[in-house]
Amino acid sequence: MKILNYILLLSALFAMYSCGGGDDDGGGGGTDDPRPIAMVPDPEATTLVFPENNTECNEGVIISETRSQVTFRWGASNNTDSYEVTVRNLNTNQSFSVRSNTTEVDIAIDRGTPYEWFVVSNADGTNASATSSSFRFYNQGPGIVNYAPFPADVISPARGANLTDVGGTVTLQWSGSDIDNDIATYEVFLGTDPAATASLGTTTDSTMDAAVNVGTIYYWTVISTDSQGNTSESEVFEFRVSS
Repeated sequence: MKILNYILLLSALFAMYSCGGGDDDGGGGGTDDPRPIAMVPDPEATTLVFPENNTECNEGVIISETRSQVTFRWGASNNTDSYEVTVRNLNTNQSFSVRSNTTEVDIAIDRGTPYEWFVVSNADGTNASATSSSFRFYNQGPGIVNYAPFPADVISPARGANLTDVGGTVTLQWSGSDIDNDIATYEVFLGTDPAATASLGTTTDSTMDAAVNVGTIYYWTVISTDSQGNTSESEVFEFRVSS
């Protein structure tokens, strides 16, 4: 009988400590409970300010006969800790990037040269980013009174597109722009070898039809010519024709 009473007493004590015990705040979950992790909001895209789109950049500090330093500026974007500015030389298609913790940065670039630029917004604590629109401009050069057109941009077929059911003909479409607004003609080149394309002809429009074969990759470029005889050549664009 004494043994039974002893067992009942131990059971009561165990129940009291296991059910009524805990921290002073009344919580029974302990310190290892998972807690929600604060989410870092994604950065938003900025708006480009200067150099302006499709204009001549005539500001900056002349470094030499061939180089000048230009201050690139953009607006502050939400949830952003730093910015990465990418500048591409449209003549050579070479690009470089510069980081900034403010909304402007000084960059040395070639004079008398067309450029494209955009800004990527970044935030600490997340891999997400946001990319602005792209602007094109000419960096002013010595003695230039008429600028060559900007290299044409592809519209259709999109770069790397895989086309089906084309019926043997593809309509090539592009866009051109020029500070002087005096583009006179476009000459279109097409071929199956990026280094050996053939002229399809010249047009004042921004479209041209091309005969194509199924199961073939095509490469094409556009040469823009203005009223003063200045020219610019686009990048090489490519597309595939499938059955």
